Amino acid sequence: GNFYGKVEPSSTLPWATPWRVVMVGGSLNTLVESTLINDLCPPSKVKDTSWIKPGRVAWSWWSDHDSPHDYGKQVKFVDLAAEMGWEYCLVDANWTLMNGGDVRKLAKYASDKGVGLLLWYNSGGPNNFVTEKPRGCMFDRRVRQFEFELLKKWGIKGVKIDFFQSDKQATMRQYVDILQDAIDSKILINFHGCTVPRGWSRTYPHLLSMEAVKGAECYTFGPEYPQKAPWHNTVIAFTRNLVGPVDYTPCAFSHDKYPHLTTNAYELALAVVFETGLIHFADSAETYRALPEAPKQLLRDVPAAWDDIRLIGGEPGKFIVIARRKGDQWFVAGINGENSARKIAFAPDFLENKPYRSILIGDGATQDTFSTYNGKAVKDKTIELEMKPYGGFVMRLMPDAR
Repeated sequence: GNFYGKVEPSSTLPWATPWRVVMVGGSLNTLVESTLINDLCPPSKVKDTSWIKPGRVAWSWWSDHDSPHDYGKQVKFVDLAAEMGWEYCLVDANWTLMNGGDVRKLAKYASDKGVGLLLWYNSGGPNNFVTEKPRGCMFDRRVRQFEFELLKKWGIKGVKIDFFQSDKQATMRQYVDILQDAIDSKILINFHGCTVPRGWSRTYPHLLSMEAVKGAECYTFGPEYPQKAPWHNTVIAFTRNLVGPVDYTPCAFSHDKYPHLTTNAYELALAVVFETGLIHFADSAETYRALPEAPKQLLRDVPAAWDDIRLIGGEPGKFIVIARRKGDQWFVAGINGENSARKIAFAPDFLENKPYRSILIGDGATQDTFSTYNGKAVKDKTIELEMKPYGGFVMRLMPDAR
């Protein structure tokens, strides 16, 4: 934390410590499907939650780090969000240096397209030495409250606040103060470069996502990451994501500085395997527009908030197959963390006792292609499929009205 804040915490009496939690279960299902961390936090402090809307996000930084400086490039990502039916577009660091327009103009353009704008902020202050702008707006409470009200006037829907770099008491207080101050201005929150979730999303339901993970941005910074990612992602699904939403920034199909070894079907599956209230889709507008129709439609329709979850199978470091429900539809996704093919067989006993249509998007003949199969499913009939080495799949199950 750039030496900001005391290492030793202090308090006045009466004093209660936070929960210290150990999750124990007879099976991995008990852990993956648990809501324990949120359950231990106080109830919501937000009385009117109608403005809190999880959603999918177009995001330009991963594919073009300098794009937040360019109004024209941001327009392209707003257009992508509108075409895909995604709720938001995020403008990342240094948007204050934007050429050709500004965020107020962009927010108006996005609003006319039915897209909400999210803006990046530096958390510092004295707590970091990161130079990316805007900085100094989220540290002092009076400045922060003014900034939130200004964003509200501009029509901005939320903020991504980055580079906290400490778990000292003063920084933990800053997190909570930000969440509290954002309520009156109805600003959604995504913490990045941050601590792990603490169940705060129950008390402050406008906290929709947190990073605290080695995500897809490591394909830019980590030469060792491509080799570790297939294994690593299967571990995240059993560990980090159990304690709260994870802003991994999935579905990067093109290659960044360090190319991924996973198949495109594996990358597609991450949109379902990982849970977060804001899904920041990492790749370029051109890449998403060039997708085959089936995976493109999946990205149009995949929810950012779910009604139910079932772990179908898996083991940390090897593979995971997980099912999530939204309304009367189920999305089943799997990723293979090993460099050998894996066969999967399961009976979808989570389905109701009626026929379902299924669309399976799996690995194609090459790393960057997909296969698509249309079929039917019922709860007592076993589904069999295979994931290629470092491969994956997504299956969508919809009640058959015919």
